[in-house]
Amino acid sequence: MNSASHPSAQKRTRHHRTLFASAVLLCAPLLVGGCSLFSPIPQPRGSLIEKEDYSQLVPGTSTQSDVMDVLGSPTAHATFDDNTWIYVSMVTSPRPLNFPRIDKQQVVVLNFDNTGILRKLNTLDKKQAIDVGMVGRTTPAPGTKTSVLQQLLGNVGRYNPMSNMGSTFGGSSGPMSNQGTGQGGAGNTLP
Repeated sequence: MNSASHPSAQKRTRHHRTLFASAVLLCAPLLVGGCSLFSPIPQPRGSLIEKEDYSQLVPGTSTQSDVMDVLGSPTAHATFDDNTWIYVSMVTSPRPLNFPRIDKQQVVVLNFDNTGILRKLNTLDKKQAIDVGMVGRTTPAPGTKTSVLQQLLGNVGRYNPMSNMGSTFGGSSGPMSNQGTGQGGAGNTLP
């Protein structure tokens, strides 16, 4: 008689399946909850500026020293205008084998006149950011490609500065005239 068709064997198999399903259901929340232990930790970067900070600044009345007191030093100045201050703030999360993911980004741009009075305040967020992609091509530079023959015979015929010296110790025609590089054993002597 076949054991698979026996009622007690079927009952045991059904019991094992039920036990396995129960174990999976009990362990699933633990496994999913454990994933949060390994999730990336957000990392703040740049000048951490909140809206409460830059809302204290009033265009037309606030000065550069007021801005320094409230926001601190700027992240950067505009390339050709020292009267434009830029504060960059972002929160990133690391990703394995890739660039960090930007979760939150804010840029505050302050424009001052020549007397140091704040004239304009702009805020930009992640939605207004422009993604600048990297180009995979390389810029060719002349003389950087060498052939197999050039690699094999690379040093043949190159200038040797010691070849112009007349003797083993440098001789009189060397770059140091009469003294030579080895001085022929006549180095430092005591009087």
